[in-house]
Amino acid sequence: MKKLTGIIAGAMAVTLLAAGCSSSSGSVDSIRLATGGTSGTYYAFGGVVGQALSEVTDIAFDVQSTGASKANIGLVADGEVDMAIVQNDVMDYAYNGTDLFAGEKTDAFSSMAACYAEVCQIVADPSAGIDSVDDLAGKRVSVGDAGSGVEFNAAQILGAYGITFDDIQKQNLSFGDSANAMKDGKIDAFFCTAGAPTTAIMELAATNDITILSVDGAEAEKLIADYPFYTSYEIPADTYGLDNDATTVAVKATFIVSNDLSEDVVYELTKALFENKEEIATGHAKGAELDTTYAVEGVSVPFHPGAEKYFKEIGALK
Repeated sequence: MKKLTGIIAGAMAVTLLAAGCSSSSGSVDSIRLATGGTSGTYYAFGGVVGQALSEVTDIAFDVQSTGASKANIGLVADGEVDMAIVQNDVMDYAYNGTDLFAGEKTDAFSSMAACYAEVCQIVADPSAGIDSVDDLAGKRVSVGDAGSGVEFNAAQILGAYGITFDDIQKQNLSFGDSANAMKDGKIDAFFCTAGAPTTAIMELAATNDITILSVDGAEAEKLIADYPFYTSYEIPADTYGLDNDATTVAVKATFIVSNDLSEDVVYELTKALFENKEEIATGHAKGAELDTTYAVEGVSVPFHPGAEKYFKEIGALK
């Protein structure tokens, strides 16, 4: 297992890459896997998955650091990579040509499996008089980087409460910058879509009083009805050392694959992913969230025939 835990190194892509992809023949020697920034969860998780799958399938993995979800979909569509990790809401936008992908519809990819939750966390300063999402009206709120998936999550969640960006003092800051701005008293709340616990929030909670707002009840039901890629998610109080649990919504970190990959190859990869989840979990904590039922829920983009074959075989899909 040392191979898995030691994989997150600068030479990852070099050590995992063996030969070029030849999916047109129905088999491959290697898979080019797009992830995210080198300090993020996508890259680390993708590296561990790549190593685990390469050991049981004889398919080498070239794990690439990228600009994450939107960039990854473009890379798959352009044939630059064969597989990628993306948020399931962002891939929905791409497949339907909406929001982040307005006018850029692409169906050159298919779903393989949802892997773990990326939680929509709304962090607030309790001294600002914020106890619920309704209280964000009129407040200084960071909604993530401009044009990011987080910004769309924020707009959709606020919309379920009848709030628009015009009703808040909107700022566009990254997670780290949002946390620093709250420390300095420059904002009252911020949106963060990421695996929980999130480092930026943990570091903020260590020095400042914070609260995590709940997204639940009728508003959450409306949100999930309008945007089926959301699922309900519970954040235990001890995640950030708070007094109360919070119920919110989450999107999912999801593997997508090129439509050019054969059914046999994607079947083999999907099966290997779940049959080796214990080894993956040893290498990365998010591997513990791998679950075949979770893998197919809230996924609005059609599954690749190879993935569909596996999930039907085990009863996860009908």
